[in-house]
Amino acid sequence: MVYLDHAATTPLLPEAIEAMTAELTRVGNPSSLHASGRRARRVVEESREVIAEAMGARPSEVVFTSGGTEADNLALKGIYWSRRSADPARTRVLVSTIEHHAVLDSAAWLAEREGATVEPLAVDEYGRVLPSTLRAAIERDPDSVALVSVMWVNNEVGTVQPIDQLSAIAREYGIPFHTDAVQATAQLPVRFTTDAMTITGHKLGGPVGVGALLLAKGLDPVPVQHGGGQERDVRSGTLDAPAVAGFAAAVGTAVSRRTAEATRLAGLRDSLIERIHKEVPGAVLNGDPVDRLPGNAHFSFPGCEGDALLMLLDARGIECSTGSACSAGVAEPSHVLLAMGADLARARGSLRFSLGYTSTEADIEATAEAIGPVVERARRAGAV
Repeated sequence: MVYLDHAATTPLLPEAIEAMTAELTRVGNPSSLHASGRRARRVVEESREVIAEAMGARPSEVVFTSGGTEADNLALKGIYWSRRSADPARTRVLVSTIEHHAVLDSAAWLAEREGATVEPLAVDEYGRVLPSTLRAAIERDPDSVALVSVMWVNNEVGTVQPIDQLSAIAREYGIPFHTDAVQATAQLPVRFTTDAMTITGHKLGGPVGVGALLLAKGLDPVPVQHGGGQERDVRSGTLDAPAVAGFAAAVGTAVSRRTAEATRLAGLRDSLIERIHKEVPGAVLNGDPVDRLPGNAHFSFPGCEGDALLMLLDARGIECSTGSACSAGVAEPSHVLLAMGADLARARGSLRFSLGYTSTEADIEATAEAIGPVVERARRAGAV
């Protein structure tokens, strides 16, 4: 099997498996005061320190969640409620048009249920939010903006956003800036320089079901769920010590190897891009051709349906993903490509090849050998 869907989830790192396995044999609720509870709490706090050091944050700024979706919900809803409570005039939420649905749907919910005015930040043809776009949106009425959310790197086309510039603009106006960095952490030099940042375990070799929202000191979002008051009284719930240990091991390992791994993956990615262009001359590379995630190659194939391409490749033992999101079994054209100005045909006929630490030159060769015949067959099927 050739696995090229690391952007969806990446295999567990051996270090994460080892850390989790050790904790799974032990008992203890991190909130309990007896010896077993204190031992579990020590595991959680030491893991928090590992993640904080790797991300350039303080341990107190690491708030554990069940993953990226919960962290995004907590950031969008919690910060909005907090800002709106302090100043009822702050009703505007600025989000890019190419965000993950965890952000887009949270913003839409705020608009429908909480009276927020959600304003989309347009992107250029590469899927990038220009600093001038954000500044113009804020300057229309700075005192009404509750928060800004722009992802560090797009999960579909791999375009890297100018996060430092964007967050600096928001900071000029005293507006909290959130970024979803789940795709970026393992491959790019990500540091916690924003007000809020989402990371998650299973995108970088950790377990599914654990992540974190990094929250700057002094930023206290209103909780989305209530209970025991864990995690700065922002995210209640009993912490999963084994998962947290595995998450920390994965973050520490991935970040320590990040520079070398990014160079290796960029080489494999460029080789794949070159081979696909050679085998399918009409294929269109989506996203920024230079400033993109090292492990991302996203293509549109004219005359093809992405779902057909995916299944034909899957039959050959090559696993990737389409550029569309499926809801209730119904394929939808990629909202990312549409936001970038692509037409429906291009948005529906795309594939994302995402590489990770298990990817090899043999994977690239196998994919390159298969893509030409697969595209030809998909085009014949579409012409019938």
